[in-house]
Amino acid sequence: MQNKLGLTDAVELARAEEKISKTKAVELFESGFLNSLTPGTFQSLAEIHKFLFEDIYDFAGKVRHVNIAKFNFRFVPAIYLDDALKQIEKMPQNNFDEIIDKYIEMNIAHPFREGNGRSMRIWLDLILKSVLNLVIDWSLVNKEDYLFAMQRSPVRSTEIKIILKQALTDKINDRQLFMKGIDASYKYEGYSSFLLINKSGLE
Repeated sequence: MQNKLGLTDAVELARAEEKISKTKAVELFESGFLNSLTPGTFQSLAEIHKFLFEDIYDFAGKVRHVNIAKFNFRFVPAIYLDDALKQIEKMPQNNFDEIIDKYIEMNIAHPFREGNGRSMRIWLDLILKSVLNLVIDWSLVNKEDYLFAMQRSPVRSTEIKIILKQALTDKINDRQLFMKGIDASYKYEGYSSFLLINKSGLE
């Protein structure tokens, strides 16, 4: 994937991306910038994504214009993405179930070419914090259970709701807890399974 670092090796890029995005995540947390964002909007998600990845990718914070598929699941086609994001933004977020339903739909949309999972977990915690005064303690979330539940969530949301509800905490200002959400090991959009599909085929 083209990047500002000039890296051509996928493994090397993944390592650099994780290091830089974690450094940016600390800055994001400590700067208070998150408090200026409107919870639940796509714009807030785009701002988070841009903050984390602007030193790595030109597309940071920008809606993708290519179709992507992972683990044989195709996310919302690029041609319908703008409309999908408008509909997701209108979804209610008055309680835990509504918030997670919105999170699932945003995951199905997968608006960016890379870095969706990490950005969306911060976005999710921002909504939970604003509505319930709670966030997810990601250290209590089994990574494999989470990944499998997220893969199944478009047809069955019960599993991911149970997993995340059990990990709720009122430690909303804990930086170490916040950083667990940016852990790249939660990402299931691994480079080996990442397909960019466009008119010319596989990129």
